Amino acid sequence: MPRLLLLLPTTTYRTEAFLEAASRLGVEITVGCDRTQALAARQPSHNVTLDFLHPKEAARVAALFARKYPIDAVVGVDDDTAVVAAAISEALELPHNSVESTLAAKNKHLMREMLRRCGVPVPRFAVFSLEDDPGDLAGRMTYPCVLKPLILAASRGVIRADGDREFVAAFRRIEAMLRQPEVAERGEPARRILVENFIPGQEVALEGLLTDGKLQVLALFDKPDPLDGPFFEETIYVTPSRHPAAVQDEIVSCAARAAAALGLREGPVHAELRFNSQGIWMIEMAARSIGGLCSRILRFGAGLSLEDLLLRHALGMEIESMERERQPAGVMMLPIPQAGVLRQVSGKEEAEAVPGIVEVAITSHLGQELVPLPEGARYLGFVFARAETPDRVEAALREAQPRLHFTIEPSPVESTV
Repeated sequence: MPRLLLLLPTTTYRTEAFLEAASRLGVEITVGCDRTQALAARQPSHNVTLDFLHPKEAARVAALFARKYPIDAVVGVDDDTAVVAAAISEALELPHNSVESTLAAKNKHLMREMLRRCGVPVPRFAVFSLEDDPGDLAGRMTYPCVLKPLILAASRGVIRADGDREFVAAFRRIEAMLRQPEVAERGEPARRILVENFIPGQEVALEGLLTDGKLQVLALFDKPDPLDGPFFEETIYVTPSRHPAAVQDEIVSCAARAAAALGLREGPVHAELRFNSQGIWMIEMAARSIGGLCSRILRFGAGLSLEDLLLRHALGMEIESMERERQPAGVMMLPIPQAGVLRQVSGKEEAEAVPGIVEVAITSHLGQELVPLPEGARYLGFVFARAETPDRVEAALREAQPRLHFTIEPSPVESTV
């Protein structure tokens, strides 16, 4: 029976989905985690502790583990574990992306450098150090611009500035995030801030799968809410896209060229692109699949989930069809509106009663300390919809959202200030 090494950070939403997919496949699973699991000693073949911040060390430990428990495939679920998966796969001589390509996809500066060299359209950009004086930099900027940490994901730390004062405030705010110990330990990339021109226009997300360098598009999502800042909260994704076929073809072509430019050849990719009258612009490309619980709206072939498909691909198993089901679907991510402690959630049943809504999943728990963007990286939850047309999917999501009510109280520390 083949064995899959599944790299699961403790913060991921997707543990359950991947473990259920592995169970359906009937394969042996070893979970690679960044913390020692309570039952690891009793189930030595099922768990291995790996340092996700140091891929070479993780690969050494995994190679020693594989001498006793041979591994047939390695799958990472986020940006950090994609790099670790590449390093382990290289050590075990399994099909994989190069470590260099996954590092480039993880680092916004390296990504843009490589894309620009290969002629893939990206915003004009520059990178600055935390030691630089934002007051001196501000007068040299072209506005509007967007400031971003190099290595954080999920729109964390992404801030638009429309003038000198906003630039300085955004720079200082990101600097405070990057100086937090859990971020600073990521090394030199955590001491840099990317600044790029703001690209107006509509944004889409592309979910794809690479096999020997060839891109198979799994889904193209419209993002109907404007993402103009000052922060860039993800809200609604709807598939299939409603944009003209010619525009969709250009988006797919841009994504394929971006993957090739980064050297990505195997496994999932998730790309964010913008387009306007000047063309298509690559904003981000990650060497991983879509995050959060968003994959729940995707079904392929004879009812395969996205996780089913990814594990089959990694193990070299037959996949009858990668075509997404025809029924339109969508998801709304529920951003955190304010900082504080979650005390009450109501309206879930009312939201699920909206025609087209198939599930409301509240992922934040009562008593949890909530941190909104740009510092935060979590959601209150997810709303899922299916309907006859993409327009009806979007309408259902918009109707369901105001039926949900969240009581958030100031945290004890804040209330004493």
